Amino acid sequence: MAQRLRKQFIDLLEKDVEFRYTVAGYLGLSEVLKRLDAVEAELRGLREDVKKLWEEVKSLREEENKLWEEVKSLREGQNKLWEGQNRLWEEVKSLRDGQNKLWESVEKLWVEVKNLREGQEKLWENQNRLWEGQNKLWEEVKSLREGQEKLWEEVKSLREGENKLWEEVKNLREGQEKLWENQNRLWEGQNKLWEEVKNMRDSLNRLWESHFRLEKYVRTGFEGLRKALHITFEDYSRSFTQLLLEEMGYGWREVDRKILVSDGEPVEVDIFCEEPLVVGEVTSLLERWEDVERELDRLEKRVELASRVYGRKPEMVLLCVGRVSEDIAPSLRRAASTKGVRLVLGGEIKEAVV
Repeated sequence: MAQRLRKQFIDLLEKDVEFRYTVAGYLGLSEVLKRLDAVEAELRGLREDVKKLWEEVKSLREEENKLWEEVKSLREGQNKLWEGQNRLWEEVKSLRDGQNKLWESVEKLWVEVKNLREGQEKLWENQNRLWEGQNKLWEEVKSLREGQEKLWEEVKSLREGENKLWEEVKNLREGQEKLWENQNRLWEGQNKLWEEVKNMRDSLNRLWESHFRLEKYVRTGFEGLRKALHITFEDYSRSFTQLLLEEMGYGWREVDRKILVSDGEPVEVDIFCEEPLVVGEVTSLLERWEDVERELDRLEKRVELASRVYGRKPEMVLLCVGRVSEDIAPSLRRAASTKGVRLVLGGEIKEAVV
């Protein structure tokens, strides 16, 4: 009898669902089954939320290619989350804890997405600032080009004035040659006047006096011409440098003022020749040793800058000084010689050029 009832009871449990739930209720499992149904519903809602989240991640992926690695890591985290959910099916008791962890992960993901959006906005702001900086840089370059064009116009004007000066010097030299021709003729006439020595000496003295007056007149006229044409000591120094290069066998070379750029700032070089590379500075007066140190340091910086720009050391480095105090002149010569600088004083320049 008991054997038959047991068999019927088992058949009802297998075939009759309501009977099975009733028995389960008596056994205290109905609450567990209801919770399982609720968990299943929550999981379906969670799947929908995760699906929306993936759509958002996909849109972010299209906007920013750099987020691929981060999205990939998020996908791996999600796979791990699903694996945890599968384990939760086997461990119903720890389901609620796993669900809470899942929601925390989702919240962190939304926070990460928010941070990515903020980072993207900052990137656009930085890019805009870069564009503004680039525009300002182009404006500065344009201004420098305009200044350079004005400088070239000024240099052209100075060159024209220098050419006119050389023409005047040429005319003066021609006049001097004519003077020597006249003087030679006087000497020839003097040879014929040996019998009249006294008269010859008087004529010779008058000739020398006339020569001295003429020389004084020429020097005075040349000085006035220099002032009228605004020829400076720098111009004389450049002309002297051209003469030096000719004596060194380079032939005629253009020597001029040069503007170099160091760290975005213009640096003026008083004497410059590109081939051969020559760098020089000009100063009108040195009275104290502090002035000497300042000028030598200034010249050294320009030599270093020119070496960096043209990739080679200068063939000649010059320091042209219009006038130097007698107290510091010997020390100046020693310091210039030690640094490999050719020191040129104003008297030497005037004698060579004028």
